[in-house]
Amino acid sequence: MKPLFDAPLAIVDLETTGGRPARDCVTEIAVVEIDGGEVVSEWSTLVNPGTSIPHWIQALTGITNDMVAAAPAFEDLAADLYERLDGRVFVAHNARFDYGFLRHAFERAGLRFQPRTLCTVSLSRRLYPRHARHNLDSLIDRHGLQFDFHGSARHRALGDARAVWQFLRMAAEECGAAQVERAAHGLLKVPVLPARADHALAAALRARVPPGGR
Repeated sequence: MKPLFDAPLAIVDLETTGGRPARDCVTEIAVVEIDGGEVVSEWSTLVNPGTSIPHWIQALTGITNDMVAAAPAFEDLAADLYERLDGRVFVAHNARFDYGFLRHAFERAGLRFQPRTLCTVSLSRRLYPRHARHNLDSLIDRHGLQFDFHGSARHRALGDARAVWQFLRMAAEECGAAQVERAAHGLLKVPVLPARADHALAAALRARVPPGGR
């Protein structure tokens, strides 16, 4: 098996209208593509969810109904996004959340999506077991991750995806690339969401800090 940083990665982050993949919808997608340990592409787009974004979600993300009004629907970009992700390890912070939404969205568009998945919450727990919290805000504080890139912001998809890539590089520096790769390969899997996962995902989004998570 290829070392993690030699394998093609897709670091993904989503913003959504709520926490229920079967009923709520995506409002923003970002993908940072990594080849050979280097960023080769960054892509993000707002998505028209076809429904109103709740006020508390608008306050959290800064994404308003006006902002997504002229954005493409997921069905209009599904084929291009699927091709972008195909063959890459799907990496996300609290990956069950992002994978769950994309799986349902792709299914609605007639596409089956089941990549190998790496959750960086789980990876952080393995690499830094002495720490109690592994949500993205905790990682940002603990590792000094930066949001000074053009267009980046916390709780916006591209900013959060970039932060996850920073974490992977920082972990490789602090723990050694070999240890990170061993831990990651122990976590890589093809995910299957339990039938009753929606309730847990809804609670996770509203808290925005799942158990050790996002």
